[in-house]
Amino acid sequence: MPYEENKEYFKGRGAQVNTHNRFQKNKYITEHIEGLDEEYHENTPTQFFEEDAKSIISVAESPDISFLYSINPYQGCEHGCLYCYARNIHEYWGFSAGLDFERKIVVKRNAAKLLEQQFNKPNYVPVPIMMSGNTDCYQPIERKLKITRSLLEVFLKYKHPVSIISKNNLVWRDIDLIRELAALNLVHVTVTINSLNENLRQKMEPRTVTAKSRLMLINKLASENIPVRLMMAPIVPGLNSEEIPALIKAAADEGVSSAIFTIIRLNGAIGEIFSDWIHKAYPDRAEKVLNRIADCHGGSLNDSRIGKRIRGDGKIAESIHQLFNISVNRFLKGRSMPPLSTDHFMPAGGKQLNIF
Repeated sequence: MPYEENKEYFKGRGAQVNTHNRFQKNKYITEHIEGLDEEYHENTPTQFFEEDAKSIISVAESPDISFLYSINPYQGCEHGCLYCYARNIHEYWGFSAGLDFERKIVVKRNAAKLLEQQFNKPNYVPVPIMMSGNTDCYQPIERKLKITRSLLEVFLKYKHPVSIISKNNLVWRDIDLIRELAALNLVHVTVTINSLNENLRQKMEPRTVTAKSRLMLINKLASENIPVRLMMAPIVPGLNSEEIPALIKAAADEGVSSAIFTIIRLNGAIGEIFSDWIHKAYPDRAEKVLNRIADCHGGSLNDSRIGKRIRGDGKIAESIHQLFNISVNRFLKGRSMPPLSTDHFMPAGGKQLNIF
């Protein structure tokens, strides 16, 4: 049965299953489906849960990422991207990494208050902070709650450097704040696009805006002299890997200053979620794609090797790296992102802090 006509397929959702939460002793099985909780196995509306957070800045311990500090005003993400590595973290909240990740969203309304408290600590030293490290800070509910905007207001008030990563053109709503931050070299914006194929985008990232819309966002940010970067993530060999040159050229034409990428890895529950999805979405090449992913990670869909898990290795990964580097040299040669400044930080007392 064609993907679009599959009655068992949940339209508007990425994951098609609710995987078992590894922290829970009991497990749902489908031997007698009529006796199961309908909410667990049907495509229910998105729910939002408020957390009274005690802290808001997360510290990363992985040497594979370029940022140490991040803020995630939302846990879970309604964008529903199949491959999202943050899905596994949703299990810590007692939810599934599958459908629950995109339909049960935890919101932190006190995020801006907590950030300001952190900046006011006597010994605080400013370092660039990433929004978002896990889930998109501009996912659909942000249009209503404006938690991300309130955080940017704090960054601007204290003249603190911030880096934003998103795949939603809602970023443009806050151009007034971003423009002021950019004037002091206090902001970078990274726009994630991994395909120009709208059919693939609708299946793999069901509640995101189109690639065309994201390219327009890049153009508008660049026209305002906002440093903007393209994030191609993730590259899935056999699905979008051949698009690398066209995508980098398209982003370069709109004004990006640099480009980065990651190769997909299916750690934890994501392996089950992605495997289930690709057999439904692309049954004719599902095994081929899964085998290529495994080839990039030492023969396994998961990869915990530091230095390899995000970049991959092996012949297929090497060809992806070569194609990416050739494309960057061709379309982005001579461009770079300016460094973020910490020189303007203004703590609560109103005096500029020079950490040097």
